[in-house]
Amino acid sequence: MKKVRKLYESSSGDRWYLIADPSGAVFIHHEANAASGGHVEHEDIVAFLGRGDGPEQRELLRLIGTLVEEHPVHA
Repeated sequence: MKKVRKLYESSSGDRWYLIADPSGAVFIHHEANAASGGHVEHEDIVAFLGRGDGPEQRELLRLIGTLVEEHPVHA
């Protein structure tokens, strides 16, 4: 079963989702707003993060950061 989480929706209506498909692949799904043609794109996470520092990239980084629990490191 595919898992989907909305990352960000811009004020113009563009939407970005984080998707994990049944094969284990994880990628970004972008839906452009109707005024921009409504195009849908799938993008590798590395490419997505590498193309800018927009609010959609910052939200993915924030989400990744929530996976780390705060506790002392024992080395």
